[in-house]
Amino acid sequence: MKLESILAQIGSQAEPVTGAVSYPVYQAAVFRHPKLGQSTGFDYSRTQNPTRQVLEKAIARLEAGDAGFACSSGMAALQTVFALFSQGDHLLVSLDLYGGTYRLLERILSRFGITATYVDTNNLRALEENYRPETKAILIETPTNPLMMITDLEAVCGWAKQKGLLSIVDNTLLTPFFQRPLELGADIVIHSATKYLGGHNDVLAGLIVTKGKELSEEMAFLHNSIGAVLGPQDSWLLMRGMKTLALRMERHESNAVKIANYLMEHPLVEQVFYPALATHPGYAVQKKQSAGNTGIFSFRVRDARYVEPILRHIKLIAFAESLGGVESLMTYPAVQTHADIPEEIRRKVGVDERLLRISVGIEHVDDLIADLSQALAAAKREIEEERCNG
Repeated sequence: MKLESILAQIGSQAEPVTGAVSYPVYQAAVFRHPKLGQSTGFDYSRTQNPTRQVLEKAIARLEAGDAGFACSSGMAALQTVFALFSQGDHLLVSLDLYGGTYRLLERILSRFGITATYVDTNNLRALEENYRPETKAILIETPTNPLMMITDLEAVCGWAKQKGLLSIVDNTLLTPFFQRPLELGADIVIHSATKYLGGHNDVLAGLIVTKGKELSEEMAFLHNSIGAVLGPQDSWLLMRGMKTLALRMERHESNAVKIANYLMEHPLVEQVFYPALATHPGYAVQKKQSAGNTGIFSFRVRDARYVEPILRHIKLIAFAESLGGVESLMTYPAVQTHADIPEEIRRKVGVDERLLRISVGIEHVDDLIADLSQALAAAKREIEEERCNG
């Protein structure tokens, strides 16, 4: 069955008693036992809930995994995965990393003796040079956020397997509709499901998918023991959002390609970072391993003084954090999503004071381009007036 059909039918055939097409919300914390020593399969909602179970089975199927786990946020999903590791363990991590993941690694996991080295994960030589006997896993974002760096998953996951390392891939930006890392050799996939999977900026959620019986059993133990699980109402909201994922991702991509090309030609813009563009260094790898492109990208303006007036003058596009919803959002990574990353590291990667990130929604692309056009024009006028008055 094609992914579009699987998505549209999430939960629609799972309720055997009433035949409800929309799977019910089981707002229950506890469940009766038929008798001593027997269970319906549901005892306590932290361990398992019927609504959450339908969601978890759906994401496991979509990612071609063996088990799925729904968490209370993307960061909760990461924390649950990181619980696989112990004091003294070392991780190799994507260089251009989401600031929240960096914060979790450097300010929390470091307290427990878990260390990380940040590497361009598409550079096998750099991975080899930074590999240690205590290295246990590699964490890959592809595309990265916000500079959209691409990792060749088949090559890097193959290298990791030779070293006996776990390969963990954050698939938030492409979703299983466009990319399935487990089919390319990864062991674990993580999603901030708040983003494209939910798609409506109304639910906070994280998802984990594992490959292999032993790893799946260990993750089930950690998921239950840590308890950062997704509630039934949010599980239902997430399933509802996922039903339209195919349609939304196609529109996100279509709009983003047109806007990226518009910005490429704009005189105030120095550079656009988007792997759908043939000029992007990861274009060929992205085309090989993915069926499409995400709806977010970053661009660098020629002068940092343009940033504030652009953000002040956008109207249809909201100046807000997050990404992946039906509404378009613009973010200033240096002071928002990546503020927890030290300035020298940010600048080395390229997350500087001239970089803006846009999450392109599903509005009409002409309206989005018009909004950007007037905001850029207003920014240009203000800076020119400052120069004249200065």
